Amino acid sequence: MEKKGIKESRVIAITGPESSGKTTLFEQLKILSGFNFIPEYSRTYLEKIKRPYHYNDILQIAEQYVKELQLLSQNKLSIISDTDLLTLQIWCEYKYKKCHPFITENIKINPPDLYLICRPNIPWEFDSQRENPRDRIELYNIHLDKIKELGINFEIIEGDPILRFEQSKKILQNLHF
Repeated sequence: MEKKGIKESRVIAITGPESSGKTTLFEQLKILSGFNFIPEYSRTYLEKIKRPYHYNDILQIAEQYVKELQLLSQNKLSIISDTDLLTLQIWCEYKYKKCHPFITENIKINPPDLYLICRPNIPWEFDSQRENPRDRIELYNIHLDKIKELGINFEIIEGDPILRFEQSKKILQNLHF
């Protein structure tokens, strides 16, 4: 798939509900060469504002997508992103029952080439930014349904952190780009 005239680059997004191992997997995958890595921006943003977030903050968090596009236009390395616009869309719709058009439109215009979707079959861990310890399976299924609706390739990542890393590494090594 070609991203707005950008050739030879691919975007792999790690997604799933909170506390499903996304950031742990992202950090583990940083040992792989041939990729640029875009960390989750929401944590940085939410720590910076020092107040409860609101609906419009989610649009500000979408800055991560803008950074992804900038990076894609600068070089031909593929990108691994810790979450993406889909996570923001689901977060908006689940919490606020609506979503910013910028997010919903751009997920359709420039979807990632592959999702690594983390199954929440690991224990939920407390974090001051986490809100849904009981809804992880429901949110996982929402993620999976949205990915299927968009028609984007995906791989389900599950098991303990070591197994998740090995599974993901094998998937990424077998990609031909």
